[in-house]
Amino acid sequence: MEKFGKSQPVKRFEDTRFLTGQGQYVDDITPDGALFAYFLRSPVAHAVITELDVADARESDGVAVVLTQEDLLAAGMDATLEGTQVENRDGTKGAGPVRPLLATDRVRYVGEPIAVIVAETMDQARDAAEMIMFDYDDLDAHVALSRGGEQLHEEAPENLAFDWGMGDEAATAAAFEAAAHVVSLEVGDNRVIVNAMEPRGAFAEWGEDGRVHVAINGQGVWGPKAQISRMLGIDAELVRITNPDTGGGFGMKAMMYNEPGVIAHAAKVAGKPVRWIADRTESMLSDNAGRDLTSTVEMAFDETLKATAYRVLSVANMGAYNSQFAQAIQTQLFSRVLMGVYDVQTTWLQVDGVYTNSTPVDAYRGAGRPEAIYALERLMDRAARELGVSGSELRRRNFIPKEAFPYKTTTDETYDVGDFVRVLDRAEEFADLPGYGARKANSEAAGKLRGVGLCYYIESILGDPSESAKVEFNEDGTVSIYVGTQSNGQGHETVYAQFLSDQTGIPVEMIEVVQGDSDRIKQGGGTGGSRSVTVQNTATLATVQTMIKAFTPYLAEKMGVDEADVRFDDEQFRADGSNLHPTFLEAADMARADGREDLLSHEERTTLPARSFPNGAHFAEVEIDPETGQVTMGRYNVVDDFGNLINPMLAEGQVHGGVAQGAGQALMEHVVFDEDGQLLTATFMDYAMPRASDMPMIGFTTEAVPSTANIMGMKGCGEAGTVGAMAAVANAVQDALWARGVRQADMPFTPLRVWEMLQDAASNAE
Repeated sequence: MEKFGKSQPVKRFEDTRFLTGQGQYVDDITPDGALFAYFLRSPVAHAVITELDVADARESDGVAVVLTQEDLLAAGMDATLEGTQVENRDGTKGAGPVRPLLATDRVRYVGEPIAVIVAETMDQARDAAEMIMFDYDDLDAHVALSRGGEQLHEEAPENLAFDWGMGDEAATAAAFEAAAHVVSLEVGDNRVIVNAMEPRGAFAEWGEDGRVHVAINGQGVWGPKAQISRMLGIDAELVRITNPDTGGGFGMKAMMYNEPGVIAHAAKVAGKPVRWIADRTESMLSDNAGRDLTSTVEMAFDETLKATAYRVLSVANMGAYNSQFAQAIQTQLFSRVLMGVYDVQTTWLQVDGVYTNSTPVDAYRGAGRPEAIYALERLMDRAARELGVSGSELRRRNFIPKEAFPYKTTTDETYDVGDFVRVLDRAEEFADLPGYGARKANSEAAGKLRGVGLCYYIESILGDPSESAKVEFNEDGTVSIYVGTQSNGQGHETVYAQFLSDQTGIPVEMIEVVQGDSDRIKQGGGTGGSRSVTVQNTATLATVQTMIKAFTPYLAEKMGVDEADVRFDDEQFRADGSNLHPTFLEAADMARADGREDLLSHEERTTLPARSFPNGAHFAEVEIDPETGQVTMGRYNVVDDFGNLINPMLAEGQVHGGVAQGAGQALMEHVVFDEDGQLLTATFMDYAMPRASDMPMIGFTTEAVPSTANIMGMKGCGEAGTVGAMAAVANAVQDALWARGVRQADMPFTPLRVWEMLQDAASNAE
């Protein structure tokens, strides 16, 4: 029945068009005659607007429309962005300041949009922007990751967005008082810019029927559909959202931004389609950033080195406003894997969110789980050193035992299955730890420092647990499968077509995957949180079962047998006593000829009963030149438990990309603002990104413990590489530097920072 067989590494079908320049990205498919939008953005981080005069710009050559927030409000728009508000420790909601689509009385970060100019050419739009009279009175910028400073919002005294807690604070404090050993560490998690290959963009066009079509290179269409209809004040049925080919999302494109709602209204005013695509510096200034928090983490141990309590006190940067999911990232999502893979039932997590005059912060690959695992695994590494045992040994003593599953964590998550000892054993063998001593000796002989770092991670797949799959048999003999997720380059077209082909025998080349169109697909959860393949294929499997059930009585009549005698196997319907054995495509042709249109379209919606929890062990080895501080990644090996795999090649590709993003943050990526809130890393001349030459060949294998949370036994893999990589690389660097007296090694490990760590340690030793 399965043409490819289970877990076959089928090559990606969509890559042919991507690699030959045939992709259809948002800026490739803009309507003919579309006008160009250019956003005037704030040049300062914090100021009161004293003048905003756009009259001259409106008269400039080629200009069709110039809009400010005043214009949007005058048109009756709800010209705001919405953001999550978590619950404070006293039960009240976190701050919810209004975030306008275009700045009104005040600007709060460099790059905040102030006005939009729509013209026949981009050059004309830029020229007109120069004619806008924009004046302001500077205010002090608050850029410190702390309370206090110049207040950004009336609703947030001391710039406190929220103070959130989870766990038993008193019991945790008591456990620390009674502990035989206490280990603590301050862990910085530096801000990064996502820098997707394709910058954010969109176009909007209105039809004569009063409907608006907005194409966005995002991660789903239903959230933007609801938001655009709210902003414009029109019924959701009048809004069509599409996602064309999208060159990378990584969470950053999952939420709503200012620009799509503005250009949707601008297109209505102009009476023509309007297009917008960011340039790279504009993206760096306006895309939601990732990470940016500092945590003080503490672990209590008894005499046997069994952990008894864990405490985390974090300060998380929200940027200037609440982005869509931001308040939930370092609170609720961080808490999902707070205690990682360790058997500890007494914990306290406390998070203060603060506003600063910087670009808002939101989800970035892993969204809270990399941050939680990074803090925990840095602490486990430090604890092993201080307690005099190996990192592997300390982890083994504290793993949740295999027989304890299903295991309810202190933050009310239920891990369904796990065998962490088996995975770690395999990882140590796979990484050739017995050979590490010889490799370290070789490095030392060359005058280099060498270190090895371990991270044992776990993550929870997130997002909507429900999804639909619709399969249609088309007149031309092809089959369309409509999915509610959105590919941003992960290979969804391949894996969905492969899975449907495996389950039905329909040739994969006859299957079209339809995604990213709110008119063609009535609902869906989009892509994020490593949910896509697990949730979508569960729905596909249910739809296939419905297809078989629907065709069975029809074919039983054709075969002249009882329904109970009809079976579907080996890619065909069969029944003893009948010479008919049609494939699905043949059965569909028969149904069409008989006028049975009801058999040509099938849809099911399923809901996963619970989350799955991918986990695994990452071993990184680094070499450091003490003369320059240059860190080189020498080896990297991963053993993951992803449960059952559909396409191992795609899973491995996801791990490779995730490791590169985690290692990139650890080694080089770093957002820097000056004291006035000016972004100093707004080009690739100033913001380093990992290249192929920075990465070693990554060893990858799996040690599967099938999940019980879905019928296929799968565990999501999209974010796992990043979740494990940050701490593995950081622990390796710390290991290399430890012998030279460096006790606090924080990301990013740029040559200058590492060299300074070594110099400081040498000075302190004198």
